[in-house]
Amino acid sequence: MQQPSKATATELFEGRKHYVIPAYQRPYVWTEEDQWAPLWDDIRRVTESHLDPVVRPLASHFLGAVVFELLQAGSNAMTELDVIDGQQRLTTLQLLLDAVEDAMRAGGHEEEAERLEELILNGQSKYRATRHRFKLWPAQANRAEFEAAMDPSAPSVTEPGQIHGAHTFFKEEAARWLRGVPDEDGVVPPGTEEDRARELAETLAARLVVVAIDLTGDDDAQLIFETLNDRGTPLLKADLIKNWVFRRGNTLGADVDRWSRTIWEDFDTEWWREEITQGRASRSRVDIFLHYWLTMRLRDEVKAELVFRTFIDYAEPLMQNVSTAEGFLHELRQDADTYRDFGNLPSDGPAGRFRGYVIEAMELAATTPVFLWLVSPNHAIPADQVTVGLAALESWVMRRTMLQLTTKDINKMLIALLRALTEVPKDHSGEAICGFLSQQTAEARVWPSDRRVVEEIGQRKMYGSVRQGRIAVVLRAIEAYKRSLDTKFGEAPQFGRLSIEHIMPQGWREHWNTNPPLTPEAEQRRDKLVQTLGNLTLVPQPLNSSLSNRPWTDDASHGLGKGPQRGLGKWSILNQFNLQVLNKEVLAHESDWTESDIEDRTRDLATAITRIWQGPDSAMQDAALAISREEQTDR
Repeated sequence: MQQPSKATATELFEGRKHYVIPAYQRPYVWTEEDQWAPLWDDIRRVTESHLDPVVRPLASHFLGAVVFELLQAGSNAMTELDVIDGQQRLTTLQLLLDAVEDAMRAGGHEEEAERLEELILNGQSKYRATRHRFKLWPAQANRAEFEAAMDPSAPSVTEPGQIHGAHTFFKEEAARWLRGVPDEDGVVPPGTEEDRARELAETLAARLVVVAIDLTGDDDAQLIFETLNDRGTPLLKADLIKNWVFRRGNTLGADVDRWSRTIWEDFDTEWWREEITQGRASRSRVDIFLHYWLTMRLRDEVKAELVFRTFIDYAEPLMQNVSTAEGFLHELRQDADTYRDFGNLPSDGPAGRFRGYVIEAMELAATTPVFLWLVSPNHAIPADQVTVGLAALESWVMRRTMLQLTTKDINKMLIALLRALTEVPKDHSGEAICGFLSQQTAEARVWPSDRRVVEEIGQRKMYGSVRQGRIAVVLRAIEAYKRSLDTKFGEAPQFGRLSIEHIMPQGWREHWNTNPPLTPEAEQRRDKLVQTLGNLTLVPQPLNSSLSNRPWTDDASHGLGKGPQRGLGKWSILNQFNLQVLNKEVLAHESDWTESDIEDRTRDLATAITRIWQGPDSAMQDAALAISREEQTDR
């Protein structure tokens, strides 16, 4: 590697030069607010310092680093260079030079325009109508738009993007400044228009400086690439992986342009690069997917910060030749397409249901590696086994959530599950998941039995301990289950957002106290009961506290309230929302709603949960528990 050296635009682009940004590199992402406008302000500042006699002239402005590697050298032939890093910077610089050249010609400044043109185009006749006419050839995603911006004779693009935006911005700013149009503060640029044109051309050609790093030789270009970032647009783990994959492809002699189009182009779209918040951290979707995918493939914990290095360690032996590399990458692409399609899964199917309940409502995205393993076309798991496996894991999650059991060990448990799945035939995968979960005996992993769910759910304070959205999802599922038991109910009404309502109000002391009043111990018991599952229901809209705290019957509510609810008890108010089976059953208690009613309903809802989410294989669970007890006794 040559020593890093300072280089101006003239030194970068003079002569027959053709910088190639590999087809696989990420598209152009710089924006007006973050990069174009600050850059133009810097250019103006440097240029105007040479026009204003009272200001000390600024010798140069530093743009950052550019890293390249020689592809092809020649004396009279074209010198081609592969851009390793700095593609955003080089692309912007070329768009800037061309835009200002256009503005110069429009203003009649031909000499300055010709000076800039020499830094934009290789003017020899043999390069006309070829990509080599440009000093820079951008990444695959930007080529058509770049040609349209830089060459008026090239076909226009239907949807102009950042490339067009940058060219237009610089052209308009340069034209205004050259004409002497005052800025937003009313300040007129110094000098005559001729002076401004001359000094602007000089600034662009000789006062913008980069550090040029030539990696030609035996240096580790990938290592250099990993340490660099473009201004304001930090590299994703996926960008590092992409660079490594395609450099590997070049070494193998693969058709990397085709790889770019068929395998990686989609990863560069906005959907994949959008940042998603998980817990306290935000990462791009593509980085999240690669993390899950590596966990699934390796069946081991993968640290988020080590995704890139982990990928290389895993992929390198699988990319020893073009054939194995393409097979590996097509499997990655297929799993990525499956992951992207998660949002389109039908909600009434096993996969869509699992995603809705577990990943979305319960927010357990940690289950994604197992989910992806089951539904991946690369694994070809029979549909019936997918259904069995997802149902088992879904039940494990839902039951433990409602009993408020910890999920702190879930990552390790799921990795153990993935390892177990590799030991069984594919046509027994779902049964293997059910068996694995049934045999877990540690409290952090056990799959609660029907008996445990029914016995313990009433002991749990539900409201205030479990997120309301999760409680609502379970109550909706119970509503659907109860409707399925009798055809007279039909399908559930299409409500919008349903709110959780306490049947016996939290503020029960206002109208629900007894005569004589409850003892302090009994008050504590009731305070706990009103927060349990059996005292919660769903209504299409929240009741305000004055309505919610009413006595149960109309007789006891005489004279209370105003308007259409005047004199109505809680029973009558809930009766306004009696389209749901959940509420019809409550309204059967017309004369009173007691603590005993809450306990009975809790057991009924808990039983419904055990029917909706089938529990573990009891024989396997009993056998595993017996072995565990024996082992503890032996210790």
